[in-house]
Amino acid sequence: MIHPQAIVDPAAELHPSVQVGPFTTIGPGVKIGADSVVGSHVVLKGPTEIGANNKIFQFASVGEDTPDLKYRGEPTRLLIGDNNVIREGVTIHRGTVQDRGETVIGSDNLLMAYVHIGHDCVVGNHTIFVNNASISGHVVVDDWAILSGYSLVHQYVQIGGHAFVGPGSFLYHDVPAFVTATGSPAEPRTINREGMKRRGFTAEQVALVNKAYKIVYRRGLTMDEAQQQIGALGDDPATAQFLASLVRSSRGIIR
Repeated sequence: MIHPQAIVDPAAELHPSVQVGPFTTIGPGVKIGADSVVGSHVVLKGPTEIGANNKIFQFASVGEDTPDLKYRGEPTRLLIGDNNVIREGVTIHRGTVQDRGETVIGSDNLLMAYVHIGHDCVVGNHTIFVNNASISGHVVVDDWAILSGYSLVHQYVQIGGHAFVGPGSFLYHDVPAFVTATGSPAEPRTINREGMKRRGFTAEQVALVNKAYKIVYRRGLTMDEAQQQIGALGDDPATAQFLASLVRSSRGIIR
């Protein structure tokens, strides 16, 4: 299952079912779970833990040291879940001890060609990063969010669940859950109705989230006033998720 022209350090831990292509280098401290496939010309460095049934394509660099100037070679980690697809040329860096000490990627994500995931980022589950989307260090991307091609995300930005970031957008502030953002700098456009429908949200939930969106973006309220009015909409999980993404924002949301 390991090509004879691959270089796998004896200190790496690979499940017997893992496939490794030619000219790939896997360093010490790398752990790879069952049924994962690592293509040719891939570089994996540790400490990195990769779960089961992941597919990593050629020329990806996974678990490399961050170029952040405060990094001094500390043994920080990268954790990747299951069922992820990591396409050609993707770069994913480990964390720094000044923050989490680890970069975390969940399960069932699609990282298309030349995507970059910076140090100390936390990416949830079922996300899609289209070609050349890049997130700087310390960024949080929640479940089911989509970043279109060439979108760029500043450090410490948080992107809420089911959000949609349009192509070529630059994010300097946080994107609430369910919001569609486009432009450079990115601005809120509407809610991600199509995404909500595809993921099983009811028409009533879509309407509630749209109402919450208008409370924030159409009524000229302060954030405290808007949060109070959204809280009064009830305890539906969708509006609660939208509200939670507002409450946690430290950089301020896109306006």
